[in-house]
Amino acid sequence: MPAGRAPEIRDAPIFGVVGAVAWACRRDLKLAAQSRAELAVVLLFFLLVASLFPLAVSPDPQLLRAIASGIAWVAALLATLLGLPRLFAADWADGTLEQILLAPAPLPALVAGKVLAHWLATGLPLVLLAPLAGLQFGLPPEAIAVLVASLALGTPILSWLGAVTAALTLGARGGASLLALLVLPLAVPVLIFGAGSVESEMAGLGAGAHLSLLGAGLILAWLFGPFAAALAVRIAHE
Repeated sequence: MPAGRAPEIRDAPIFGVVGAVAWACRRDLKLAAQSRAELAVVLLFFLLVASLFPLAVSPDPQLLRAIASGIAWVAALLATLLGLPRLFAADWADGTLEQILLAPAPLPALVAGKVLAHWLATGLPLVLLAPLAGLQFGLPPEAIAVLVASLALGTPILSWLGAVTAALTLGARGGASLLALLVLPLAVPVLIFGAGSVESEMAGLGAGAHLSLLGAGLILAWLFGPFAAALAVRIAHE
């Protein structure tokens, strides 16, 4: 067992929901900083997918602007999938997950901290890279702003969907492939509203409706996601 993982959780002074979220988030961010190569792969994958599409389709600027939002969202979804298996797998493999279950703090709060750290390490960089993807497709500034806003609202939902399915597939044979098969259908509505927001903005219809639906989904994800993910973790442990 790697030093500083399970004993760290057992001895951690965790009190209350906010303290548990903050502690779990700090811990996972420190672990993510130790595996910067994996995070770099996620970001590089996003940029490569977004960059290869213009080479594979017609170089017509109007066509590229029309498909830009869909390509950016598909690239973000696939990049997010790359980071999901490590959300619980390392803790489960070395016994740390059992210590998390026994920690003196609400399990949903600890899971919420882990998901928040996952989004800060993988989702937030994708949001920050979105303008670069929009520029290479020739999107106007207003559309790029909507793309960034939609990814900021939608990528946390993808993290929560991934957290629940990652917990359910712990220890399963071919867990990474199974995780992708479970997440992709669930992510379709997020993908539709995210890409649709940019298309509506470019059509002059405004992106308010799509962004509102993504915002509502984000609220629901943060309300129910911690409990669903905590239940999935308990099921996987048992």
